[in-house]
Amino acid sequence: MRAIFVVKPPRKAYSLTSSAFIAFGALYPFSLFKPVFRGSLIIKKGLQLCNPFFICDSFREAEHINSEFRIPNFFQEVSMRFFRTSPEKLPAAESEMIFSKQDLKQLLLPLLAEQFLVVLIGMMDTIMVSYCGESAMSGVSLVDSINVLLIGVFSALATGGAVLVSQYLGKKRPDAAKTAAKMLFYVVLLVSLAIMAVCLIFRKPLLLAIFGNVEEDVMAASQIYFLMSALSYPVMAIYNAYCALLRCIGNPRATMFSSFIMNIVNLIGNSVTIFWLGWGVMGAGLATLISRSVGAYITQRALRDPHCRIPYPGMFPFEWHPSEVKKILSVGIPSGFENGLFQLGKLLLLSMIATFGTASTAANAVGNTLGSFQCLPGNAIGLAMIAVVGQCCGAHAYDQAKFYTKKLMQIVYLCMGTLNILMLLCNPIITLPFNLSPEATVLARQIVALHGAGCVIFWPMSFTMPNALRAAGDAKYTMTVAVFSMAVFRIGFGVFLATTMSMGVIGVWIAMQIDWVFRIICFLIRWHSGKWQTKTLV
Repeated sequence: MRAIFVVKPPRKAYSLTSSAFIAFGALYPFSLFKPVFRGSLIIKKGLQLCNPFFICDSFREAEHINSEFRIPNFFQEVSMRFFRTSPEKLPAAESEMIFSKQDLKQLLLPLLAEQFLVVLIGMMDTIMVSYCGESAMSGVSLVDSINVLLIGVFSALATGGAVLVSQYLGKKRPDAAKTAAKMLFYVVLLVSLAIMAVCLIFRKPLLLAIFGNVEEDVMAASQIYFLMSALSYPVMAIYNAYCALLRCIGNPRATMFSSFIMNIVNLIGNSVTIFWLGWGVMGAGLATLISRSVGAYITQRALRDPHCRIPYPGMFPFEWHPSEVKKILSVGIPSGFENGLFQLGKLLLLSMIATFGTASTAANAVGNTLGSFQCLPGNAIGLAMIAVVGQCCGAHAYDQAKFYTKKLMQIVYLCMGTLNILMLLCNPIITLPFNLSPEATVLARQIVALHGAGCVIFWPMSFTMPNALRAAGDAKYTMTVAVFSMAVFRIGFGVFLATTMSMGVIGVWIAMQIDWVFRIICFLIRWHSGKWQTKTLV
């Protein structure tokens, strides 16, 4: 057995090299689970780097694949020459495959562009608000943590509807899919209105309860931005539901176009309200509210297209189908509970980070903003995973579900690796637009380097792959694992490293990656057990 010694590093000793070493060193225990990792090429390469005695025989398997379903030539060259692999055989005849190569291409490329534009909205808000001072940016960052929590709940409900609609489409039942879409609209509307009312009524007590021990200027900015954000919750919930339906029917171009227009509106709105009218934080919130409303309108118009596979459900005539609502909630509630507790854990840690000072809070805000960009390919392909695997499970074509999951995961690792390596190389530059103080700039660069190293190795298997389990209806398992891992590893180790070990905000981000490692082990064991195949909703 090898002994591992952990030495407490100096607070300013974190660099790109040390972050990468920590990430790859943490991967060593996974060599004990090498049969579980047969689906991921880059994980295998990481295991080889960590353990020179680890040899994977599957690298030399020589199977052929129909040319119509091969991954792009560049990726295939990388896969075959660098990783010594060859593509797998199709699980069914080409005519029986649910998704063609062109279908996947038309689904993935717009989703990547859409997620880039979605992240860009948050980045523009943060950069523009930063010119109002660190207190304003810190206030927006605190409220954005609450926003992410609530938007995660809306997205989880949309995911429940998307899983059900996808499985109905895979089962060739478009009328049932339309009914499920209408129930999804009712559910997200009712939930978002209730949350908006609670946030508007208890706005100040909620902020004081979560972030009570912060500077007065930061709290004042938080209250203003929280007001504007709460007004946008119903619009954002409906927008998420519409986007989920459009992805299910294979029309992600509409969501990409709506994101593009939202960014244009948000950019113009921020320029006018912040720099011309001088409204500061309120101006940023107002611009975000208007841009989200525009996005919801555009996606609604796309669903009203007469050629749409699922016509726009509308509110009237009113219908209520408890069985369909129950199916939506069977995925939506576990996913929402998982996302809610996940973001709640981040809020608890953020309340601790806020006590470290404005520099740590601002650096953490920049780390979250750039971290969203680092995870962009995984988030985009994770959304595609819901639609693709959901339809395969609805058709009970589990071999195809496994095939598409593996191919999508290969693409995720290649995209995440390329993006994060570029961001790590540009680390000294990408933090400059945020107008941080010297101390906050150093912390932000350390966070970006550490998070980027983890995104290359751990993030896809921890967050993208579980979407395949959710698409099959196995949301309760992912919820159980995520909640336990959050409580024990992210929060527990985060508090220990940040306070007891005196690592500050950096310790919180190290604990995050420990959480990722545990999630990977649990999700891969579940996937290879095959129990997710018994959880189909239809």
